[in-house]
Amino acid sequence: MTNAVATKWQGIVHITRADKPIGTYLLLWPTYWALWIAGDGFPTLHWLVVFTLGVFVMRSAGCVINDWADRKVDGQVKRTENRPLVTGVLTANDALSLFGLLLGIALGLVLTLSWFTIQLSVVAVLLAASYPFMKRYTQLPQVVLGAAFSWGMIMAFAEGMGEIPPVAWLLFSANLLWTVAYDTMYAMVDRDDDLKIGVKSTAILFGRHDKRIILLLQLATLGLLMSAGEILAFGWPYQLSLVVAAGFFCYQQILIVNREREKCFQAFLNNHYVGLIVFIGIAIEYL
Repeated sequence: MTNAVATKWQGIVHITRADKPIGTYLLLWPTYWALWIAGDGFPTLHWLVVFTLGVFVMRSAGCVINDWADRKVDGQVKRTENRPLVTGVLTANDALSLFGLLLGIALGLVLTLSWFTIQLSVVAVLLAASYPFMKRYTQLPQVVLGAAFSWGMIMAFAEGMGEIPPVAWLLFSANLLWTVAYDTMYAMVDRDDDLKIGVKSTAILFGRHDKRIILLLQLATLGLLMSAGEILAFGWPYQLSLVVAAGFFCYQQILIVNREREKCFQAFLNNHYVGLIVFIGIAIEYL
């Protein structure tokens, strides 16, 4: 492999965040919540393969279009100043071609599912493609991200049950609020830079009330998850998973107490364990 090809390949790895799987985890665990519930604890291998690959592909596509949209401002933000489109490792056309390729792969995956799920996938693409631009027009881009990160759950219920039951929307709402909470922590890392370049976020909108609002979002998330558990008649394994998740939320509040960049980022990363523990609770319920 020549140096030029190796450099280009490394740029692809970086722009898709293949080397930083946290976003994939945060998207994957809630999708698994829905798959396990919709499949009554036994999702088919086909569903698992399609939705797992779909999560990875769509997360990668979202990262690519995000970097393309931010290519003129990322150089002014400390955390993003070395991204491939800023350094010139990849061109804007490279990014658009890669985005198209990833969408093509996602289309191939979704075409193996039911017509109902295929129709719903259009919303998934629109959410993934529009999110990067929301930070220029609204103070609530994290809400759009939350919808994008939660739509796979709706598709999972559609595929597994042939309908979208009320509990699906409860879980969708819980995940949306949780996403706003953890992505606000993420945005707190860049708040000073974002204010300089005019990029909007909930971290800026919430201002000095950020920690309190994140706490309220976390409590609302737990409340919705508890309500979903009541509807599904889940017992102590699921309830215990929510207690552990609450413990992680408390730990995150401690981390962000002084709004230090590194600690806020650490709190964001910790949410991987929240999604995982809730999934474990759900999975045990069906054993």
